[in-house]
Amino acid sequence: MPELPDLQVFSRNIDKKIAGKKIKKLDVPVSSKLKVSVHTLRKELQGQVVKQVYREGKELHVAFKNGSVLGLHLMLHGDLHFFTGKNQNNNTIIEIFFDDDSGLALTDWQKMATPTLNPEPRETPDALSKEVNAQFLKSTLRKTRTSVKNVLLDQHIIRGIGNAYADEILWDAGISPFSVSSKIPDDKIKALAKSIKKVLVNAEKQILKSHPDIIKGEIRDFLVIHHSKKKQSPTGATIQTKAIGSRKTYYTDEQELYN
Repeated sequence: MPELPDLQVFSRNIDKKIAGKKIKKLDVPVSSKLKVSVHTLRKELQGQVVKQVYREGKELHVAFKNGSVLGLHLMLHGDLHFFTGKNQNNNTIIEIFFDDDSGLALTDWQKMATPTLNPEPRETPDALSKEVNAQFLKSTLRKTRTSVKNVLLDQHIIRGIGNAYADEILWDAGISPFSVSSKIPDDKIKALAKSIKKVLVNAEKQILKSHPDIIKGEIRDFLVIHHSKKKQSPTGATIQTKAIGSRKTYYTDEQELYN
């Protein structure tokens, strides 16, 4: 699944391509996840001009000059594709045709990727927002006794962080992913706040550097801990793994356990 840094890059690259374009036609071959009728979606968006494409949590939002927004959640296997003329991509969920003969398609062989018309605003702060600081984390972590990794992954607490980057963030902060959140001391909470921004921003830079035009997939080569082919951390500690439910956690003994 593409995570926050991937989606940051996707939004940037899609915005460069489609901002200012007018939708000529819109089709939804798989409408089971759509909460409005295809007719309503077309009525709202056909003929409208794209104002901006941006990331919102784990979604991409296409904003239009009439105030409408099309949310695109890629889920596990969603991919985005530019095309010219006819959309030749299989497993298309939604396809957008612009008036210059270009287009954008969202595909997913599992049919789980979700388009949403005018997604409801979320009060939960985004991982890259100024609101996610040491004070916010301290207040949040003190209220729960679950593992700190579970807190980072909870989209009702902080939006945008996924499994791989939770591992990277916690290694960078020197905190075991299995630490009880309420037991983490103040100085490590400050380190965690810094690591969230540092890891996510650096990842976006790395992706842009190696794949400047990417709009699909996930780039993980540069990750230092959450990487199946790496055996040691940059500081020489053995990378260990532990399966928790359907997720695999990567960590080292360098990370302090608080319980």
